[in-house]
Amino acid sequence: MKHKYFFLGFLFFAFFVLPLYAYAQSEPVMYFCKTYDEFDGEVDVSDRFTTGHLTVMVKSDDALNLETCSIQFDKWNGYGGKFEYYKKFTYTLEREMEYVFFTKNEDSDLSFDEPGFYRVFLLNDNGGTVASALIQIIEG
Repeated sequence: MKHKYFFLGFLFFAFFVLPLYAYAQSEPVMYFCKTYDEFDGEVDVSDRFTTGHLTVMVKSDDALNLETCSIQFDKWNGYGGKFEYYKKFTYTLEREMEYVFFTKNEDSDLSFDEPGFYRVFLLNDNGGTVASALIQIIEG
């Protein structure tokens, strides 16, 4: 009989209490793809890639309100047990953009040259984090 009340209590919690705390993500989301094409869109979306050039995607429900921003890579240092600065690239956007991709251009190669785990940030002009994600790079 105890198990029946426990089970009913669990169901009550799962269906009535837990949904009160489950919110959709309203912040910008960062993810990665091999390339972005105007006609085909995102090609090969994943969080695990081989070494080389990648495209960083950021999508938001609202305008990002960024003019100058940066994409920063921090690499996991297994020996030190922490993430350490790896490289950073600066970009210029239009404030009303909600969906943007960052890729290789004249000023940035946006490449992961060494295998490992990376923490990638989209930073505003003050260095504040707008979005971030983790990615694994393996030998190619």
